Amino acid sequence: MKPNPESPLATSVHPSPNHGERRSFPVDLLILHYTGMESAAAALQRLANPVAEVSAHYVVLEDGRVVQMVPEGRRAWHAGQGSWAGVSDINSRSLGIEIVNGGHAGGLPAYPEAQVAAVIDLCRDLTERWSIPAHRVLAHSDIAPERKEDPGEHFPWDRLARAGIGHWVAPTPIRDGRFFSEGDAGQPIEALQAMIALYGYDLPVTGTFDMRTKAAVTAFQRHFRPVRVDGVADASTITTLRDLLAALPGRG
Repeated sequence: MKPNPESPLATSVHPSPNHGERRSFPVDLLILHYTGMESAAAALQRLANPVAEVSAHYVVLEDGRVVQMVPEGRRAWHAGQGSWAGVSDINSRSLGIEIVNGGHAGGLPAYPEAQVAAVIDLCRDLTERWSIPAHRVLAHSDIAPERKEDPGEHFPWDRLARAGIGHWVAPTPIRDGRFFSEGDAGQPIEALQAMIALYGYDLPVTGTFDMRTKAAVTAFQRHFRPVRVDGVADASTITTLRDLLAALPGRG
């Protein structure tokens, strides 16, 4: 007999064996992913396959149905190697939601309305019950900028923010002006890296705009300034980052 789902938003449980004991606390991160596979059935099968060694607490299907795969109190294997604000064992500190979507490999299909509404409701339920702060609702690409792109620049973070989910400010419009890109160096790059790291991205302050910096800028744009995702720190990107920092709890 399958257990009942823990979230009232979930309609069924599809158990995955891929989980373990949490190694650190509190649970204060919520990580959103896309499945990047051809179908929901394929994604559910992989997330429950012990050989794949990957899982998530919940999966949201295209029609809005929510499936639980791992008990919330357990450490699901969804984040892999990553870091946020000094936390390196993301799996122990987080809940993971996989959203069925073909992803970049599948042409970045739009997220259906029913699915977005279900993600919003599920996020609200989890953040309220686990007291997860808005600024710690993140993309997989935020915690692993050099490895991951999900849930992608088409994911409607602005819609979630209007529903009270996640940390968000209106992106500064793109305009002409000074910009920084790979190969640049000096004090302005140090300042940029320090701002990115202060927000939470795992980025050392070296003063050189290297590949790691480009990956962090790209991840930031994918989440917070998705109209142009190119890894170039233009005025729009930098100003949006500044505004987000100012809007963090305890600042401003």
